[in-house]
Parts: sequence; C-alpha cells; structure tokens
Amino acid sequence: MGKRGFFPIFDLLFSTWCSVHNEIPYLICHGSGNRFVMIDAVASARAIEKIDLAPLARAACQALWPSPLDGLLLLVKQGEEYGMRMLNTDGSEAEMCGNGIRCVARLARERYLSTDHFRLLSGGKSHPIYGTEPIFPGLTSFGVEIAIRLSAPDFPKGGARFLDQPIEALHPTLRFSYLNLGNPHLVAITEEIDLRLLKELGERIKSLPEWFPRGINLSFATLEARDRIFVATYERGVGLTHSCGTAMTASTTAAVLLGHCDADRPIEVRNRGGMVRCQCHQAPEALATRLTGNATYEAKGLLSWDGTELRHHEEEHYNEEVEQYNQFLSAIGCL
Repeated sequence: MGKRGFFPIFDLLFSTWCSVHNEIPYLICHGSGNRFVMIDAVASARAIEKIDLAPLARAACQALWPSPLDGLLLLVKQGEEYGMRMLNTDGSEAEMCGNGIRCVARLARERYLSTDHFRLLSGGKSHPIYGTEPIFPGLTSFGVEIAIRLSAPDFPKGGARFLDQPIEALHPTLRFSYLNLGNPHLVAITEEIDLRLLKELGERIKSLPEWFPRGINLSFATLEARDRIFVATYERGVGLTHSCGTAMTASTTAAVLLGHCDADRPIEVRNRGGMVRCQCHQAPEALATRLTGNATYEAKGLLSWDGTELRHHEEEHYNEEVEQYNQFLSAIGCL
C-alpha cells in the first residue's frame, strides 16, 4: 500500500487536486463480496457536479474490473451531514445499500470524521453507523442500524402486513414476506437455494407491475440453525448478485418475525460472497436490524468521463486486504 493509503489526508488532498484537473480518483471496494466502484464526491465535487451519473455508473461498472461491478457508490455531503448515493449497474438509483454504506462509512470515517459512531444519509433517511470489532481478524468492519417497515405504498397488494403469504402470480407454492428497508424486499424461506428459479422469478417480477410497480429485491433464505441462515438475492437493477446487504438484513428480520430465529441475538448470515452478522430488535413501536460486516478496499485509480468515453488507470492494489478477506473466506468454508 502506498503512502496515501497510510495517511488518508493525502488521499483527500489528492482527490481535490484531481477534481480540479477533471480526473476523479476511485476505489474498488466490497462488503461481503458485493463489489462497487466508490468515489469521494465531496473531494471531487467540482468534477461530479458536471456529470450525468446514470451513464457513468453503467460504464464504470463494466470497465473498471475484470468482472462487472455491482454499483457506483458516492460519498456525498448534504449541509453538515455526510451520506451515500448508490447507483445500480443499469444506472437506476437505489434508496439504500447495506453492503455499500459500510464502505462509504469507512471512507467518511477515514477522511472527515473523528468518531466511530456517526450517521449517514441514504434515500432521505439517517442511518446510525458503528465502528465495530472486526468480524474476522484484520478485516475493517462497520455496523449499520436499519429501520424496517412491513408495509409501504410501493407494495399495494400487501395491506398492513404481508408475512409468509402466497403470491400465486409469482410462484404457485412459495410463501413470501414483504419488508421495506428504504428499498423494498421480498423474502421466501426455502429448503434449498435454487439460483435458476431465483433468477426466473426475479425476471418475472418485471411483468407484474400490479404487485411491484417499482420492482423489488427478491431473496431466497435457507435455515441452517437458529443463529445461522444462508441468503441469495436477485437484486432490482442488478440481477443475481453474490451478496446484498439489505437483502440479508430483510431475510434475517423475516426469519425472526416468523419464529425461525431469535430477536436480540447475533445471527450469522452467509451468502455466496462471504458472511455478515445481523441482530434484530423488536420494540413496540419500531423494528430495526443491525447489519455488521467488512468494508474492504481492493484497488484504486483515476478515471475521466466525457459523457461517452471512460478512461481509467489503476494506481495500486490493496493486496494485504484482499489476502485477509481470502483467509476469512477459507475460515468460513467459502474457498
């Protein structure tokens, strides 16, 4: 790792200098295998304000890594508060991203904040963020508290609550639960993870606007123990993904509400990209789940975008962080 990696103030000054010269520093990062390109849009404000972000997200997610990335993250500032914007691979903007906000939290903490407990805005909501003990030795980790609603205008068929109910237009036998974490989720508890079926149903959702007028994130969750589940997700605007933080949060919450797992106890949530921990808290007037997991840097570089052509070059790889995450995957049986 170069000098700027050890001293984040140099990264901040460098980002500001690049913004003036129409080059934008970027990071490749991931939370639980959910991989993004991330930009400090506070330091690069002058460059970012001139850009249509949707085509940039589409181009950057295809060009900056050997395999397609899962979205574009922006660290932003609104008034005196810091926040996240997240754009999917198709250029649509998501209200919330549980894996992404941990990466944005790391960047905000390194460059601008002097506390391990702060808040980040996303989708018009303020989310508590916690610096936390690593989920594995050497892995930088953060927790985010996500408030959850069980009904919303974007799910008109649901009424007040929709838990463990059929949607025959989607599947003849599966039962689904609806949860809104800022972005909408549908969870089915299944005996096994059938990725082919998950993709098929994720695509079918697009043809059911009477049920899903703004689309929805669809997850299958299997129960491995009262304190361990496995989740796979078809993400709105992305497709099948190795990991989705809000989907794992929604799936854990659904498992607790349906009596399969226990509230106020850490639950290990495995996925195709790794593992996080979730803990659901049920209060009389509120429902919230804390999502805790890694925020890992893999590479950094510079990009320029003129609206049609993306130019970029990598500066360095964070080999030690990559190796540490691979050790984590091996320890939990994912390698």
